Amino acid sequence: MSFSRVAFLSVFAGCLVVGAGSSTAIAQSKKQPLPPPARAQSPSPAVTDEFVHKQFGENCSLMPGPPQFVADLDGDGVDDLVIAARCKNPIADQDEYSFRVADPYNSFLGFGEVKVTSTFASDELDRRGLSLLIVHGTSGEAWRAETPKAKFVLINLPFRTLAVKKLVMKKRTILGIYMEERGEGTDTSSVVYWDGKKYRYDQLGSSLQ
Repeated sequence: MSFSRVAFLSVFAGCLVVGAGSSTAIAQSKKQPLPPPARAQSPSPAVTDEFVHKQFGENCSLMPGPPQFVADLDGDGVDDLVIAARCKNPIADQDEYSFRVADPYNSFLGFGEVKVTSTFASDELDRRGLSLLIVHGTSGEAWRAETPKAKFVLINLPFRTLAVKKLVMKKRTILGIYMEERGEGTDTSSVVYWDGKKYRYDQLGSSLQ
């Protein structure tokens, strides 16, 4: 066998070994689970109405009292923002300010058309216009970016208290927005979470008042 042929076979065999090693490394990296999300923090400094009006329009204003949260809600490794607000007519502003109005609560109850459910008015004054504003951040400035990755106004959520904590879904740990709700005769616990495409609502349980 000639020297050139031996050299070629040696190089070819080496490529196979390297290729096999690369394939193994890729397979191992795919099997590695994503690290669990970090705990939610408070934005510093706190978000003001100036920020809300810039990102969501004049129809939305901050609610005093509920905490504000910075956390990776969509699992992309970048911090997002969650704040409670009151919004008079978010449907009218969603195109101008590039956000999406969603109603995961009424979708859970079987009412899927947000243009219809946005007209539902609560009999309770303290729940009227109650909304969650969510900003998905982009790399670099995260949720403070001039043009965020995505923005949402979640309407008709009957929350009384808010907390952002870990939630296990399909053997994967994500962050959910936990809520305590007050209904007629019962207190209900629920959670809103990002399923990869949209925000979903789910009830966790209830107790007698």
